[in-house]
Amino acid sequence: MFKAFTKADYLLRETALGLQRGGWMNWAAISTMTVLLFLFGISLQASWQLEGLLNQFGSQLEVSAYLETGIQASSLQGTVEIMPGVTAVQPIPKEEAWQDLVQELGISDIEGATAQLNGNPLVDALRVKVSRSEEVPILAEQLTKIQGVQEVLYVDEAVQRLSQLNDSLRWASFFITVVLSLTAIAVITTTIRLIVMARRREIEVMQLVGATTIWIYLPFVLQGVTFGVVGAGVSWGLLVGIDQFLQELAAQQADFIQFLATGLQLTAQQLWMLPVSLLALGSTIGLMGSLVAVRKFALR
Repeated sequence: MFKAFTKADYLLRETALGLQRGGWMNWAAISTMTVLLFLFGISLQASWQLEGLLNQFGSQLEVSAYLETGIQASSLQGTVEIMPGVTAVQPIPKEEAWQDLVQELGISDIEGATAQLNGNPLVDALRVKVSRSEEVPILAEQLTKIQGVQEVLYVDEAVQRLSQLNDSLRWASFFITVVLSLTAIAVITTTIRLIVMARRREIEVMQLVGATTIWIYLPFVLQGVTFGVVGAGVSWGLLVGIDQFLQELAAQQADFIQFLATGLQLTAQQLWMLPVSLLALGSTIGLMGSLVAVRKFALR
């Protein structure tokens, strides 16, 4: 136990000493990591928020199924309710639909209007709500296959546009993350190499007394990981601050803005997944950059 504590103490002291030797290069590495992880966090959070907004729109979106003449909506209600993704089914008898239509048109004599058309020209309908926006086209196709359904209508243009925007955001995020990751690896590699070169005499002494390569260069690897961890912490703090500011701003706006803000809120799982993702990416990039830096010296 004491031996393990001594080794850990040595690694921590050597890592801290290396960071002190890095000087302003440390800030270059940390700032690069912060920018990378901040943009990655924004894109990841925006992707989650768009998915939440899509789901919220989907839950508000209704699919209208118009039945054939003579088919009652109540006869198909049970069949539709058990279909996957369906959250609610509202039967609309043609009498109710005709009465609402006449009132909207401003006609006071409902019986007279009905007589002029030789009866009620409408048919029974079903209004169906789904749990997710992605299920709307699938449900519409399934409804058309039910015997007795004449036509299925729904408005999905806004949902499709948001879905396309989400896909574009994911690809743009992937490209930006890759480019900035390579930049961060290059900066960390340069920083660690300069630190190693500044301590080359100490390293030579350690090699002469029999220290292993892993034991010599492990503190430098930990320095690279530290850059990633610090960058992840700073970027997460910025994201939390911006998110709180936007929530306070949305609370003072109109109902529609508040509706959007509700859809943009992250779930409890996403709230802890965001810092974990930032920490994982930052540590991985820091590790890769430091390994590339010490590999050249370790193979000598």
